Amino acid sequence: MKDLRIPAWLYGLFGLLLAPALLINLGLMTFIDDEGIRTLVALEMDYSGNWITPTLHGEYYYKKPPLFNWILLVWFGLAGEVNEFTVRIPTVLALLGYCGTIYYFLRKHTNRANAFLHVLVVLTCGRMLFWDSMLALIDITFSWVMYGLFMVTYHAFEKKKWMRLFVLTYALTATGFLLKGLPAVVFQGFTLLAYFTYRGAFRRLFTWQHLIGGLVFVVTVGGYYLAYHQYNDLNNVFETLVTESSQRTVVNYGIWNTVRHFFTFPLEMTYHFLPWSIMVIYLLHRKVLKILRSDQFIAFNALVFIANILIYWTSPEVYPRYLLMLVPLLFTVFLHLHTHHRNEHTWQYKGVSFFLALLMVILALVWWATPFLERTAMVDYRWWKAWSVAGVSTGLGVAYWKWPQARIAILGVALLAFRIGFNFFVLPDRNANDYGDLCRDQSIAVGKAYKDRPLYVYSFETEMQMTNSAYLTSERKAIIPVVVEPQEPAALYIIDPLSLPELTYQVVDSIFLRHGRRTYHIGAFTEQTMPPDSLSTID
Repeated sequence: MKDLRIPAWLYGLFGLLLAPALLINLGLMTFIDDEGIRTLVALEMDYSGNWITPTLHGEYYYKKPPLFNWILLVWFGLAGEVNEFTVRIPTVLALLGYCGTIYYFLRKHTNRANAFLHVLVVLTCGRMLFWDSMLALIDITFSWVMYGLFMVTYHAFEKKKWMRLFVLTYALTATGFLLKGLPAVVFQGFTLLAYFTYRGAFRRLFTWQHLIGGLVFVVTVGGYYLAYHQYNDLNNVFETLVTESSQRTVVNYGIWNTVRHFFTFPLEMTYHFLPWSIMVIYLLHRKVLKILRSDQFIAFNALVFIANILIYWTSPEVYPRYLLMLVPLLFTVFLHLHTHHRNEHTWQYKGVSFFLALLMVILALVWWATPFLERTAMVDYRWWKAWSVAGVSTGLGVAYWKWPQARIAILGVALLAFRIGFNFFVLPDRNANDYGDLCRDQSIAVGKAYKDRPLYVYSFETEMQMTNSAYLTSERKAIIPVVVEPQEPAALYIIDPLSLPELTYQVVDSIFLRHGRRTYHIGAFTEQTMPPDSLSTID
């Protein structure tokens, strides 16, 4: 698509819509559990003064290294407060950095318009636009680092800058490891092995430059764990990291679940990354391999995607966010194939064009009816909001037909406009009907009401949900430890009444849990309600 031309006004409109699309009502929804974990670990680092050993409720947390929590801590310091908006802003900033990196490397191979188009399709695929860009999770930051690793591998290889290749890729691998653990090593290993073998340079993997690169990784990651070892034994750390990486594979799920996943995985992932993943039908072409091999950069993208997707394709428990670093590789291939199919006017091109045109019509019309819906009555200025988005979307619909060469880019900007409407109407409606909102309010209220009294989680039988934990801890500005026996007389305890049915205590208050819609008690012990001695032996 090197002949692509995008009208100047579309760049301007993209710039105007981007911030509202990513920021409006960003802090509205309650944390999901994984966001609660990230927030709680960061808060406990801050309150304990120990940024080296992550903890949850004062207990060592082994599942993820600490880099993302450090990022959150730095941002908390800059923002001056901790809430849903400030916790999620680092994700938005990482997404913008990720898009900038995509543009930077694609610009080396094509014109400005085509590089911009690649950014748009990654930014506006369904999973990115309507889910992961709104959550305080590690995955977008991690994907940004891994995509940088892929691109450095290609460009340094082409220039035969071996020292640069190994030092930079190992530095990025170390960064990825400190974000998410062993998956970073797997991505680098599969990428280097696949591409060096493909290019007939397998022996280059056994050079002193590779050794220097490996030392960069060892010094960076080893330096952190050397510091960690001053506080805690490392055996549990590495055992958990290995378990985290293997628990979603055939080892844990068995052969039949793996076989079923193998056949459903492509359909499921196609759904999550619509609308652009519809271009998967471009692979149904007798000359597809020849087309991919005709361009070295496109071949690299295809090869690295295949080399790294296989582990997920054969692992039954995979979430779409685990694949975000591979999405630009695949969409680069798809957009390249789009040009060939357009030139040949194939049935695949006609099918994709019809699907995208139908989507454009829907986007152009849907917001006109929104203010008439009863469920939107709660939204202030709903007429102005709905019809502003409708006007922009309809205008883009007209432009879609007037500028046929820029249709994909116009649709991408229309999806950004749709996200603004989504922010205005869908998020408030979703929050109003979300039980998690009640859990949040009650946790904050309890944290505030008993801020001056010691609070503990009573026994490991009381399994906390991290959403509640994050709000309680943030409100109290203190770690809530787990204990197995009563502490000082004034203390309060979070107690699961179902797991500890024989425990006698005074119920002071309660918190609501999202999963299972259960209630935990805030309890106190008196001399008459002391727990049996056997409870003190729980570990």
